[in-house]
This record gives sequence, structure tokens and C-alpha cells, in this order.
Amino acid sequence: MFQEIKPRRVADEIVERLQRMILEGVLKENQRLPAERHLAEQFGVSRPSVREAIQKLVAKGLIRSRQGGGNYVSTGLGATWYDPLLALMQQDATVHFDLLEFRHTIETAMAYYAAERATEADRANISHAYEQLQTTYRSADHAQEAEADAGFHLAIAEASQNVVFLHTIRGLFGLLRHNVVTNLGGLYTRHTTRDTIMAQHAAIFQAIMDRDPVAARQASGTHVRYAEEALMELDVEKRRQARAEMRLKLMGD
Repeated sequence: MFQEIKPRRVADEIVERLQRMILEGVLKENQRLPAERHLAEQFGVSRPSVREAIQKLVAKGLIRSRQGGGNYVSTGLGATWYDPLLALMQQDATVHFDLLEFRHTIETAMAYYAAERATEADRANISHAYEQLQTTYRSADHAQEAEADAGFHLAIAEASQNVVFLHTIRGLFGLLRHNVVTNLGGLYTRHTTRDTIMAQHAAIFQAIMDRDPVAARQASGTHVRYAEEALMELDVEKRRQARAEMRLKLMGD
């Protein structure tokens, strides 16, 4: 009637802890794990138990080992997002507006929860990402600025303390970064638009630092809506320019 309760192996406990750290984003893709000796000291266990746990995680595909080079969190976790379809999405300009709609839905929620739940470590991470964005803004390096923009929003995702949000954004980060670099990279060359976007980032940052979820959600929504409207305007300008160039070419022929 009653089944015997078997004590858990130490290695299984280590596996569970490391899996939780990967799930919660404490250990990130391609991040090197501490040496077995250090892990054994931190967990208060033997090195053979750590070695056994690592081998189990390697078998699960969560960790990869390099001969003589240590153990790393695997890349491509959440493989459903790493799909050839993403390459097609990057090539289709109309998808960028779909992504902005997606960003409006998810980023407003992430900003809300980041303001409500961020730990001191999260706040430090957001502050660092924001400082990097400010640095690129001052240097007027538009490509790096767009990269830092994507990194700022990823830091907010991490601070939301929602593992589904986090891994969704991480899984789509390549597409998100492409969207920001390609589209906002163009907007960043327009001084007025660029200043407005930076002011919006400041509002999001301040609301999160003030632990004001409602203000953070509103500031994030304002930012994504503005980007969408500005990109639509830029798209119209590009099409007008293309028509004008075509007319000139035909006249020259």
C-alpha cells in the first residue's frame, strides 16, 4: 500500500538546482559554469557528485562540455524559436510591424512586472543596460545604439521574474535585435525622433527605478506606439523616394 521513500542522490539535487538556475535565467546560454571544485565548495558536496550531475545535464542537452575547456550552458535552448521561419521573418518588412504589435503586448507587461518585482540585482542590471544605451547615445553610434536598445529591453524581461516572458524574449532576441537595429537604426539617424526615443527610454527606466508598475506600463506602451508610428512614416518616405528615383531613371532612359 505504501511505497518506500528512497533518499535522493546528491547528484540529482545538484541537477535540480542547476536546472532551476537555467530556467530562471541565472545561468545564461553559452555561459561557462564554475569549475567542478568551486561548484562542490558552493554546494557543500563532493566533486564526484558534481561530475555526475554535470554528466546528467549533458545527457539532457542543457550543458555541453569542451575537452579541457570547461562546461557551458547549451546554446539554442527553447529550440522552437530557433527555426528557419525566423530568417524568413527577418526578410519580410511587413513582419516588423507585426513584431511591434507583439512588443506592445509583451513589453508593457514586462515593464509592469519589472517595476513591481525587480530585485536589487535586477535593478543594477537594468541600470547598467541603461548606462550603455546612454553611452552609445552620446557617441552617436547608431548601430551600437540600436544594439544597446535591444539589450535594455532584455534586461527588463529578466527583471519581470516571469520565466515564460524571459525565454520568449531570449528565444526571439535575434529577431527583436534585427527589428531594432534595422528599423530603429534608421530612426536613430533622425535627430528629433532619436531624442524622443531616448526620452521614452528614460521614462521607462525611471518608472521601474521608482517601483511604479502603472507608470512603467504606460511609458513602455507610449514608446512602442511611437516607434510603430514613426516607422510607418519612414516607410512612406522610402516608398515615395523609390517612386521618385524610378521616375528619374525612366526619364533618363
